[in-house]
Amino acid sequence: MIYFVEDDNSIRELVLYTLNNAGYETRGFDKPSEFWRVIKDETPDLILLDIMLPEESGLDILKKLRAASRTKKVPVMMLTAKSTEYDKVIGLDYGADDYLPKPFGMMELIARVRALLRRAEPSAREEDHRVGDLYVSPAKHIVKVQGKEVILTFKEFEMLDLLIENIGIVFTRDQLLTKIWGYAFDGESRTVDVHIRSLRQKLGPCGSLIETVRGIGYRIGTGEE
Repeated sequence: MIYFVEDDNSIRELVLYTLNNAGYETRGFDKPSEFWRVIKDETPDLILLDIMLPEESGLDILKKLRAASRTKKVPVMMLTAKSTEYDKVIGLDYGADDYLPKPFGMMELIARVRALLRRAEPSAREEDHRVGDLYVSPAKHIVKVQGKEVILTFKEFEMLDLLIENIGIVFTRDQLLTKIWGYAFDGESRTVDVHIRSLRQKLGPCGSLIETVRGIGYRIGTGEE
């Protein structure tokens, strides 16, 4: 089930029609209050959130979703106006998994929805990784630091998983954008820096394992002197 919160009726109906025709079960809301009333009894697989909404903003909704144990792992895509880059960065900082600037094409929307839902599915074939006190299980979508679970967004998790699978290998910002976002990205490399900063903060004492290679990009170190 996909939830879409958007107060513009024409956009909401077009997106719902497109996703339904693509085989997805969807439900639309024009007010945050209606969204909260329904989500208390059902957890969707994906949430699409407009930023400019009546009653409360999409960013405020995102903060509440990430603070609640039942919805903190649900993938969220923010819809923004092209001129509001600040909102894009803040949304990623608050835990959004992706954002799509308006106006957007329906084919691109479907591609991103598929990518988010696919990444949300665990793969039992992937091996667990350990570096020092950091433990990552791709199959279970679990990250632990010193035995305590750390909650990451899907983009944060994918980035950490990519880096830890390739210990010592440096990835440029462009490489990370291509591999993690998986489409022609129209934003800037600051998106990667936002996620790296968030990862380091969430990983606490293990955050230093993510090393900056000046002028190039990022890598996971071995944790050894």
